[in-house]
Amino acid sequence: MVWKKKQNGSNFDDQSLAESELSMEALKKILVQMDDAEFVEIDISYLRKIHLVYIRTVIDQEKLNESIIKPLTHCSKPSIQDCLMNSKIIPIPNFIEAKKQLLLGSVLLFDSSLNLWLAVPLRNPIGRSIETSDTETILFGAKDSFSEQIEQNITLIRRRLPQHELKTEKFTIGHLSETTIVLMYIEGLTNPEYISTVKEKISEINFDLFFDSSQVATFLEENQHSIFPQFQQTDRPDVVAYSLGIGKITILVDNTPFVLVAPVTFFHLFQSPEDYINRWVVASFLRIIRYVSFFMSIVLIPFYVALTSHHYQMIPLQTLWVLFDSRSKLPFTPFWEAFLLLIVIEIIREASLRMPTKTGQTLGVIGGIVIGQAAVEAGFASKVLIVLVGISTIASFLVPNYLMTKANSLIQLILLVLSSLLGLIGIVLGLIAILAHLNSLSSLKQPYFSPVTPFYRRDWVDLFIRGPLVKMMERPEHLKPLKMKRYKARR
Repeated sequence: MVWKKKQNGSNFDDQSLAESELSMEALKKILVQMDDAEFVEIDISYLRKIHLVYIRTVIDQEKLNESIIKPLTHCSKPSIQDCLMNSKIIPIPNFIEAKKQLLLGSVLLFDSSLNLWLAVPLRNPIGRSIETSDTETILFGAKDSFSEQIEQNITLIRRRLPQHELKTEKFTIGHLSETTIVLMYIEGLTNPEYISTVKEKISEINFDLFFDSSQVATFLEENQHSIFPQFQQTDRPDVVAYSLGIGKITILVDNTPFVLVAPVTFFHLFQSPEDYINRWVVASFLRIIRYVSFFMSIVLIPFYVALTSHHYQMIPLQTLWVLFDSRSKLPFTPFWEAFLLLIVIEIIREASLRMPTKTGQTLGVIGGIVIGQAAVEAGFASKVLIVLVGISTIASFLVPNYLMTKANSLIQLILLVLSSLLGLIGIVLGLIAILAHLNSLSSLKQPYFSPVTPFYRRDWVDLFIRGPLVKMMERPEHLKPLKMKRYKARR
């Protein structure tokens, strides 16, 4: 018995894919000028041949020989299904399904004697191994993180939630990328309103390319113009499992390690996995520090500009002499001095992220020190402002969510402009506008600023502080789960 490779097909007259019949000629037509497309013919008897069609770059070529070629060449049974008992076999009813399976990493089998088309999935499992998260690092707790393989990511979640109620629903979006996304939720726990809302939004997506979960979130958010994320992005399986357990939904996107979690509130973005590992007093203290740091990072520099530009009479005399001595020879106003330094800090921050890891760390530390010292000696910035910029920059990194850290910079610049124009009144007006904007946002049609507005008293045990776990016996009320109690009733 001999098997041999045939050359790719030649040009055929153009036809619509919808009108094409499933045949070798139709497949050769769509695979023309694809060097990695293979047409293989296997002789399993004198009167019977099996044709294989596959794209070698998207299949596991090691399994091809073991799973298909050897079983077929050594099988005398009349049915292909009987010869490939150890492989998953998918019937192919039409040309559209054949093309889809081919591009997803399946090997098409055609039995010419029976005019039968089948597909055997052999997708190439290429991908990263399970590694530690680089974006949400913690000292204690699980060290695994998601990868670009969606099936592997589902496995990491199911290991933590071995429940048959954990449902997965698959969708395909992007008519060019044909990206697979998976909606996960716990049936009987998650509010059905969230599930129906997400399904409706997914069905309305009409775009060609999706390569990251943030792109999917853009089409699912209710306010695309806001600087605040309405979907939480995480690459930690423990965060996703906890979110599912309290009544949220998650969306996994193929070829990206970041999973979408919703609905979220403004306060969820300040929570860290370590909050539920540390002692509750320590965790509460660290969470309060995050809120204070966020407020400090957006207000500290505008407050300095407001005092030095409009309200210098409010500064104590001894401090005023220090500021006067520090600013006496500066050519810039407080606003332009602060504005230029913040822009330089953003340049250094972005450059350190784009450069190689070790070089980027050196650039971030040494670059900030050298440029700050040079700016003071050259008379372009005051020593006081250099200190305040350093404190506000470090404080901005205490927020666990990276997208919120980026929002910090924009809010800080907006308040800086208002403080230079209106002083402290400008800062207050800016903060009121931000609070009003937060109160107007929603995530999956749920208020973004809950449980503050609307007010849910019970949820405050895990809001600004993290109460003892023994006191958190009910799920968050603002998520409206179908099961409020987090414990199993004993007989």
